Amino acid sequence: MPAEKHPAYGEEIERLRFTLGYVEESIGSMTGRKSRLDEEVSRGKRHFNSESSQQYIELMINSMLQERAELKLRNLLTARSRPYFARIDFLEAEKESAEKLYIGKMALIREEDQELIIVDWRAPVANLYYEGRLGDAHYWSPEGDIAGQLLLKRQFSIDTGRLEEMFDIDITTNDEFLQASLGANADNRLKEIVSTIQVEQNRVIRADMWKPLIVQGAAGSGKTTIALHRIAYLIYLFEKTFKPENFMIIAPTKFFLNYISEVLPELGVEKTKQTTFEEFAVSLIGEKFKIKDANEKLSIFVNRNNTEAQQKRNLLLHKESRLKCSMVFKEVIDDYIGTIEEKFIPQEDFKLFSRVVLPYDEINRLFLIEYRKLPIVKRIDEIRKHLNNRLKAYEASVIQEIQSRCDKYIINVKQHMEESEERREMIVKAIDKKNEAVGQVREGAKKAVKSYIAKISRLNPLEYYKDMVYDELLFNRLFEGRAEPEVLRFARSYSEEVLRSGYVEIEDIAPIMYLKFKIHGVDEKIPVKHIVIDEAQDFSVFQLYVLKNIIKDSSFTILGDLSQGIHGYRGIQDWKDVSRHVFGGQCEELVLEQSYRTTVEIMDAANQVIAKLRDPRLIPAKPVIRHGSPVEIIGMDNRDEIVKDIARKLKQMKQEGLKSMAVICKTSEECIDIHERFKKAKGELPHVITEKDKEYKSGMVIVPSHLAKGLEFDAVFVANADEDSYKLDELDVKLLYVAMTRPLHYLRIYYSGNLTPLLR
Repeated sequence: MPAEKHPAYGEEIERLRFTLGYVEESIGSMTGRKSRLDEEVSRGKRHFNSESSQQYIELMINSMLQERAELKLRNLLTARSRPYFARIDFLEAEKESAEKLYIGKMALIREEDQELIIVDWRAPVANLYYEGRLGDAHYWSPEGDIAGQLLLKRQFSIDTGRLEEMFDIDITTNDEFLQASLGANADNRLKEIVSTIQVEQNRVIRADMWKPLIVQGAAGSGKTTIALHRIAYLIYLFEKTFKPENFMIIAPTKFFLNYISEVLPELGVEKTKQTTFEEFAVSLIGEKFKIKDANEKLSIFVNRNNTEAQQKRNLLLHKESRLKCSMVFKEVIDDYIGTIEEKFIPQEDFKLFSRVVLPYDEINRLFLIEYRKLPIVKRIDEIRKHLNNRLKAYEASVIQEIQSRCDKYIINVKQHMEESEERREMIVKAIDKKNEAVGQVREGAKKAVKSYIAKISRLNPLEYYKDMVYDELLFNRLFEGRAEPEVLRFARSYSEEVLRSGYVEIEDIAPIMYLKFKIHGVDEKIPVKHIVIDEAQDFSVFQLYVLKNIIKDSSFTILGDLSQGIHGYRGIQDWKDVSRHVFGGQCEELVLEQSYRTTVEIMDAANQVIAKLRDPRLIPAKPVIRHGSPVEIIGMDNRDEIVKDIARKLKQMKQEGLKSMAVICKTSEECIDIHERFKKAKGELPHVITEKDKEYKSGMVIVPSHLAKGLEFDAVFVANADEDSYKLDELDVKLLYVAMTRPLHYLRIYYSGNLTPLLR
């Protein structure tokens, strides 16, 4: 309700004035403090002496304090506009009076008496706001389970320091308050969900960091935003243990990372590592190689070729991808590594000159059995140490033997010859010969281990992978009984063709990473403690398995939507496969069914499309009760007429205040065609998003359906939904579903000729 009509308006307006006053005071003092730190850091850098450890320590401390002051000041400046969004009154058991706690994006404590003015939304007590009901309530804190009575839950809408609305509630959020939040424009929504986090979302955010978490989240359920808030929560929870740099986000594309980049500073997690799987793989493998555009293969499947031969090739291409992304391929790589191991140690004894120091059988036993748990190259390091240790003992015994023979000879000479110049010369000659022999032994010992180790071939992982693919007999032997012969023939010849062209495909990266891990190991310990993977349905189980094994000490949050698995030929079909193969079944699995993005009308229409697949693993989204305009399905004579109508409607919507609008086409080629027709229509020309884009540009865009995944817009226009574009198969169903679940408020679907059967 309007704030002034609420009976507690006077009390709350007074509290808001007090809070904003203290925020201003804090801004003043923090600005001064930051200026002093800026000067100290600047002075420290100007007069830095690398030989002074004390100076270095002072500079590091001041730089750290400078960063904290900068973050605190930024939070305070944000709090000027919206210092808090909720209040709870909690009467702790066995206490006489209730605490009135105001919850905001940051904590604010009065320094003079440590009074808590604002509670950080991530604090344990704030969980009462998100999950507690009025009456008996409790929350978990470092001190244990805190029980008591929740007497009040109140929400505020504060903008530019003005109290506009307030609601007393029982559950997480009042319908009217939520509707207002969901009705916002797409440009603001990613940043402003903390006040309306729902119970199911809150459970994802606050789930145990150390237990792998898989989240099946419907389109519009807030997966990406919740993932970012989860990182912010974990950084807050473990601030004394980990740094933001110990957390990593893996997203499908650089473009997607740019799309979410504005949210990270708002949550104080901008130092979190952000990468794509391909980028992480290249840095880990340590070899430069070119990766084919991951969307090339998708485009082949999307565009569909009509000849029988082309259709057969596409089917084999599909099966080839699924094979290389499967755990069967991982088993084949394991067997291949076995063949590498068998021939890894050269079949010769380790000798010092002609003398055997360590026989081949013993060296090979060390390699295959004693050190089998180590990566191959690490085993060689251990064998080098073993050879050095054995050689030292052997060298000492050889030198002792030479010395002993020399001593015996000298004694014999002395016993059988009188003192003479000849005897002296014989003894000197024997000592010189002994010294020469000892020198040769020592010189030979220096080179012996290095020379033996140098005979061990150590290819880089890409070369090993190529060897496996190029060797037809080996390839067929490794895969015998594991796949159809025709698929194997195609997979090997196609992979060889790609590799010889100087490229690898995304399906090749996990096997190459696995070879790197098993043969070379990881050069450095990766300082990552928690990994969040978004749009995980387009990853393969093999990819996730490799990540888990390489970053051993890390925990995982994996979020995705199987209904949007447009890369199904290489992606995940069932989350249970991830749980079983990657985490040994020790996973927490949560479902976000509620969709907060679209209206009931839009979500119902999209659910009817995904239901065509009749797949029980695809959980339909449940829209919140937010009604809007009906979905419009409009038939027209041709594409020119369609584009003219879209251009007219875009202009109208822009005048009505909508900022983010998308024309979604099925393919990139169709996007280019539609863009050319927009030029003729003489309206405002939307920007075409392509695979090369690394930066998200809001406003009016034309985007292919596969790049629209993860994005949201105020209004969406599906440019062509005729029966030739979207047929009744899995990929087409999911592409259309993705397109239809992007809009917040309006969805118009166009077609010429006959409408797709997916919408009939």
